[in-house]
Amino acid sequence: MTNGINRSLVLVVGASTINCVVVSRVVERMGLKVKSERPDVAAATLLSLDPSIVILDGGAENRDCDSLLDELRQKRNGSAGHFPAVILLSMANHGAEHAAIADVVDMVVAKPLTVDRLQPAIESLRARNGDFARPVA
Repeated sequence: MTNGINRSLVLVVGASTINCVVVSRVVERMGLKVKSERPDVAAATLLSLDPSIVILDGGAENRDCDSLLDELRQKRNGSAGHFPAVILLSMANHGAEHAAIADVVDMVVAKPLTVDRLQPAIESLRARNGDFARPVA
């Protein structure tokens, strides 16, 4: 089910370079590797690197990463819906209610982004997927 998944890699996707840098720093402080991409090129990275977690910066309308949704669905369908785990950074707590993303997003983290919101979300998804039960690859 999880063959090929890079459990230590988090893919951060967003149109805002500043937001991606902030998110990347939080991920790095957790001891994980991070790759940051713009939405228009993130699909190739998703397919080639197999991250265990993808963090999407939805932008003002939660639509900035819509171009990546089909690839995320395909990856998740191949792993019983678990990988990659997906976090949406949203301007509203109800961001995952948008029909196009509801079946892809595991968690929504409300903006403005803080370490106190993002780090527990990442830890929760890692625990759900058993990442703490085995060495980080």
